[in-house]
Amino acid sequence: MNHTERAVFLSSAGDWVALRRALRKLALAASAAGLLFNVGCSSDKGETEPTVSVQVAPVEKTAIEQTITAQAVLFARQQAAIVPKISAPVQKFLVKRGAKVHQGQLLAVLENRDLSAAAQENKGAYAQAQAAYTTTTAATLPEEIQKAEADAQQAKKALDAQEKVYESRQQLFAQGALPRKELDQSTVDVTLARNQFAITTRHLEALNAIGKQQELKSAAGQLDQAKGKYLGAQAQLGYSEIHSPIDGFVTDRPLYPGEMAAAGTPLITVMDISSVIAKAHIPQADAAQLKMGDPGTLTVPGIDEPIKGKITVVSPALDPSSTTVEVWLEAKNPKNQLKPGTSVQLSVTARTVKDALVVPAAAVISAQDGSPAVMLAGADGKAHLKAVKIGIRQADDVQIVDGVTEHDKVVASGAYGLPDNTKIKVEAAPSEAPAGGAKGQGAKGEGAKAPSEDKNEK
Repeated sequence: MNHTERAVFLSSAGDWVALRRALRKLALAASAAGLLFNVGCSSDKGETEPTVSVQVAPVEKTAIEQTITAQAVLFARQQAAIVPKISAPVQKFLVKRGAKVHQGQLLAVLENRDLSAAAQENKGAYAQAQAAYTTTTAATLPEEIQKAEADAQQAKKALDAQEKVYESRQQLFAQGALPRKELDQSTVDVTLARNQFAITTRHLEALNAIGKQQELKSAAGQLDQAKGKYLGAQAQLGYSEIHSPIDGFVTDRPLYPGEMAAAGTPLITVMDISSVIAKAHIPQADAAQLKMGDPGTLTVPGIDEPIKGKITVVSPALDPSSTTVEVWLEAKNPKNQLKPGTSVQLSVTARTVKDALVVPAAAVISAQDGSPAVMLAGADGKAHLKAVKIGIRQADDVQIVDGVTEHDKVVASGAYGLPDNTKIKVEAAPSEAPAGGAKGQGAKGEGAKAPSEDKNEK
């Protein structure tokens, strides 16, 4: 090929490239013109009504339970923090931490040698007082009483003698052998003797009543005093022995033998965990639906099955610090697997409605005034706002007391912020949608085809 032919060829190739570029620009211009035409036509026709994709759920008639749940802490059924009444060193412990004990069992002994000696001393004093009282009650009368008794006896003898003289003189006077004057004198002597006997008798009775009574009171007082001191010493000695007031387990024993046990400071703690009590604080509105005897369960960490129990206490007053109501649930603990101090979840079924109208909780929204509402999926393909009255809430379900019927369908997903009378398109729930793996791969393949075409074009 000579230089002339080569020049003609290059000129033809350059024209071809320029032509190809011009055609491409023309195609782009035509596409833009078509797009503008479509936009213009669309503007002339007006905006189309938007359609929102939602998921719906039917209103179901089923049973629903109102379950009240709260965090609680386990406590022992009974607990005794045993404190000594005296301060003394610990002589010995008879139980260890974790030991099972019974009511009345001896747990520890404090040093008591001084108390034992005092008790023995007071016991002797009490025995002496008893002997003195016995002697006093059986002893002879004091000298003053003895003298009064002798005077009374002497007056009685004098009276008897005067009466005999009087009787003798009466007989002599009747026979005419005695003058009247001597009979009258004998009458006066009898009267004087009778009066003297009465005086001595009353004096003796008074001495017996007063003297004997005072003597017995004194002896009885001394006996009571000695008895009180003895019993007090015995009680002090008894305080040195620590007994368990309940059945249970020893959960705390902070001291060692030889250490000083202070009066009023717990020495041993015993807990009865045959049953445990879960104490929870529940809002007043929920607590108002509970009563004693209601069944409930405890969910305990580390235990697979819920523990059954029943409500034993619903406090009649509010806790002033939290304005909640304290509720107790008691549960049996035969295996001792429930430990006091454990945090658990308390659940109580307050009430059950058998034929309730139930919708998903996500379907309940708030209207503009804050009242509860749902979006009903209408037969016209639109969502309609409907005010409702709700009842029991249970996990993901809500009871509708008023506002819907059993055959209604509510927007379960996508209702939030959805305007009233919005056109909707019902989509299947994610669990109901078919697998889209192949479709996704196809789309990806179609999208990957353009670069190869561009490459070929280039």
